[in-house]
Amino acid sequence: MDRLVIGEVLKPQGIRGELKIKTFTDFPEDVKAFGTVYIDDKPYKILSFRVGTDGAAYIGLRGIPDRNAAELMRGKKLEGAREDAPELAEGQYYIVDVLGLACETEEGEALGTVKNIVNLASDVYTIEKAGKEILFPAVKGVIVKVDLENKKLIVNKAVFDEIAVY
Repeated sequence: MDRLVIGEVLKPQGIRGELKIKTFTDFPEDVKAFGTVYIDDKPYKILSFRVGTDGAAYIGLRGIPDRNAAELMRGKKLEGAREDAPELAEGQYYIVDVLGLACETEEGEALGTVKNIVNLASDVYTIEKAGKEILFPAVKGVIVKVDLENKKLIVNKAVFDEIAVY
């Protein structure tokens, strides 16, 4: 089964086994749509879900009845089955689909392979070429096209050269 990493457990919340999580989805509520999440390959049915005023999400899972059980989940990744994932709007992609794409300019110049994407103020892409890492933020105008069919991430060379960190 194909899975997506959709969040990370930050800490236990309260005494009833609720978990405070950081979601890796555009909208925290999207996590609830999965119905079941996986932690260390073990399925957990979502019993409750809410978004706090701090923007963090709080989730209750079947099989995590108290704070002691919740404490064991601290720092672990939450995964969801790809088939349960919400439909994406045009121009949106799951990070897992972009990882491994060849990054090149519109002229076809190979820049490297997408190795990592970290969400900060904007997404920061890490590409690797000949063992060297190049980082660039996904600011307006840098990514021209995500071509999943041909496994390519096309970037604007002029913008890329201005913002890339070698």
